[in-house]
Amino acid sequence: MHKLDGPVDLKEAAITAGRRDLELQRQNRVFNAKHRIIGIDKQALDGQINDRKIQEETEARKKLAYANDLIRHDQTMCLLDERHKRDMKNLNKAVAEFHLCYQKPETRREFDLNDPQALKKDTPARISDTDPRSTVSSIQKFSGEDLQCQERIKRQQEQIREWLLAQQKDLKNASEDQKFANRLYDTYRITQDQRACALQQMEEDMRRAVTVATKDFNRAQATESATRRKLEKQQEQEDNLIEIENQLHSDFLTENPNQALSAFGPSRVIVHRWKGITPEKANEATRKLKQQMQEKKRLEEEERQRNSEWERLRANDARAALLLERQQRRINRQLRKEMDCQNMLLCKDHKARERFLENEVYTNVPTDKYFDQFNTTSR
Repeated sequence: MHKLDGPVDLKEAAITAGRRDLELQRQNRVFNAKHRIIGIDKQALDGQINDRKIQEETEARKKLAYANDLIRHDQTMCLLDERHKRDMKNLNKAVAEFHLCYQKPETRREFDLNDPQALKKDTPARISDTDPRSTVSSIQKFSGEDLQCQERIKRQQEQIREWLLAQQKDLKNASEDQKFANRLYDTYRITQDQRACALQQMEEDMRRAVTVATKDFNRAQATESATRRKLEKQQEQEDNLIEIENQLHSDFLTENPNQALSAFGPSRVIVHRWKGITPEKANEATRKLKQQMQEKKRLEEEERQRNSEWERLRANDARAALLLERQQRRINRQLRKEMDCQNMLLCKDHKARERFLENEVYTNVPTDKYFDQFNTTSR
């Protein structure tokens, strides 16, 4: 007994499914009237895609150049910021070193008020029994018995005034130092800017000088070339004029017969020096020239007669062609009338046949079911 539900061959199933998909795609292409009749211009679409790619690449290059400019400006600002921070750090460091070296806490006037060793350094109220600060009865001074209170208060006020003046002087000195440091920094920045401007101006002047020197050199070369060509042309013209003058006054052009005499006898001449002819030859040449003129007149008269004959023949042919054309027009007009009559008869027969088909033959109108059985496959 055979098993009908055996394992399915995956490869065959995949091939069958692929063929089914291809068939569905083919049906979509074949039955799609828009794509089948109208279609698309793939070359134009490819050109638009290429133009779009070129435009996108151009925009990308512009954005990349703009990004590079932004990065370069950011790097410049970072360098300037780091330079400013470094200058401020060096200035603060110099101020701190100045305070550490020249403004120590021990040198201040109010240091004794904040001295941690003040109690150890202070003199005790009683050193011994013979302390001269004590009274005769060897006891400490009592409250209200300060005889030098006014003088002490005055000295304290004087000391406080001196301290305040010293503090004001220190604050003023610090302010002047800060202003001096700021002026130094501003002077340094102005010097750097002036140096950069001077270098840029020097570079522009150098480039301008090179351009001017190149222009002057080219102008000098052009002037020299023009002068040389002018001199050469002038020399050539002078040489040509001298040569023409020599030729005009030469024995060859003046037909001097003495320069053609040969050393072999009076009847012999040097051929390459002789250009003239004898009187007999001149008369013979004149006679032949007159004969040629008469022959030319006779040929011209014969040519004129032939042309007049050809003109008469062309006029006769044109008249005959005009008559034939008129006759052909009459024949065509008659044929057109006969054709119109024939077309009217054919039109009547065609209308009668259409009425016969509509009334007698095409009486059974097909339904949608009849048309649905067509175009069910792409093959």
